[in-house]
Amino acid sequence: MTGEPDAPVESTVDWGALPEPLRARLAELSADALGDLAKVDVPQPLRAVARFAPTKRARLGGPSLLGGLRTSSNFRMAVVEWLRRNRPSALEVTAPDPVAAGAAAILLGEEVAAHFVELVARRATEAALRGERDTAVQRAERLELELARLRAERAESTGLTDKVREEAEVELERLRKRLREQGVRLREAKDRAETAQAEAERARAEAEAEVRRITAERDRERERAEHERAKAQRAVADAEVARQSAKEARQADEVRLALLVDTLDGAVNGLRRELALGGAGPRPADLVRGASAAQGAVGRVEDPAALDRLLALPAVHLIVDGYNVTKTGYPELSLSDQRDRLVHQLAVLAARTGAEVTLVFDGAGVVAVPTSAPRGVRVLFSDPGVLADDVIRALVTAEPEGRPVVVVTSDRAVADSVRRRGAHPVPSAVLLARLGRV
Repeated sequence: MTGEPDAPVESTVDWGALPEPLRARLAELSADALGDLAKVDVPQPLRAVARFAPTKRARLGGPSLLGGLRTSSNFRMAVVEWLRRNRPSALEVTAPDPVAAGAAAILLGEEVAAHFVELVARRATEAALRGERDTAVQRAERLELELARLRAERAESTGLTDKVREEAEVELERLRKRLREQGVRLREAKDRAETAQAEAERARAEAEAEVRRITAERDRERERAEHERAKAQRAVADAEVARQSAKEARQADEVRLALLVDTLDGAVNGLRRELALGGAGPRPADLVRGASAAQGAVGRVEDPAALDRLLALPAVHLIVDGYNVTKTGYPELSLSDQRDRLVHQLAVLAARTGAEVTLVFDGAGVVAVPTSAPRGVRVLFSDPGVLADDVIRALVTAEPEGRPVVVVTSDRAVADSVRRRGAHPVPSAVLLARLGRV
């Protein structure tokens, strides 16, 4: 083989119109030879096909092999030479098989190649037509068999339909007769139901009337029972209120009496001390009849020393107008901080003096009332609609006559009213000055 470059080869056949049997035969022959050919005889596009397994070359590289045979004279000549050496029978133009003879004529460039191409194409067409005819005949036979089966099924269905129709007519007549009988029984049952319904309506009306009568009587009895129960509850509540009032009055009287006894005891002890220091008996002027010493009015307390003397009295009760004191002493604090500061200062004062201390605040605007207070200080908040001033007056009035009561407030009206009740009013500034030493 030579190494001349590939060039188009003139051919007497149309390679693009080759029948499929010839294309397959040419691809098979060239695929068998491809593995043994020199590299220079193999066109560039077929070198990749040459690496395929021999069994896959014709199937996977068929179009490329046919293209190489058509366009490369070197490749075609190399295939022919390989066939002469290895498969000489493949180049026999006189072979009985027109496909084998046609492939040999095409490879050798014989003029009869066109005749073989036409012959193979005609036979392929005839074979295809025969196959279509056979398929059509088989399909027609299957359709005839199916038609015969359907006719038989139709005949059988017709017979069954007639039988079913006859049975259905008999059943229908039986059902009609039964329906007529049921209709008669239904009318009789309907008449009985109407009679029973009328009886039930009459019984229901009588029962409803009886229920209404019993319900009305029950409601009257219930109202009477509710009235008696409410009356009994009011009586129990009144008795409980009276019992509680009597208990509270008795307790208040006992407390007043105890406070008064404590006060008198303190006064007696003071008097004894004075008598022990002042001599063995009354002065002659003290025994003059027809005259008595004037009892002075409650004096003003102007300084912490005077306040200390009052707090030293036996069983003294110190009542403090809370906000009047805090807004005088430290108005810059919040109301909650004002209350806390005053409460803790008074707790220290109560511990040092032993006085009973009650601190009163106006309850208006207080969101959360404290539930506990330091030991020795009673903290009160006025109820909604009640002024703290009125609570202070009520506290003074509740004390037994003779017990020393000190009220700290700068409110003139409150001070005057408690002074008339026998209490000692003290300005807020005096208490603040005293608390400054705590």
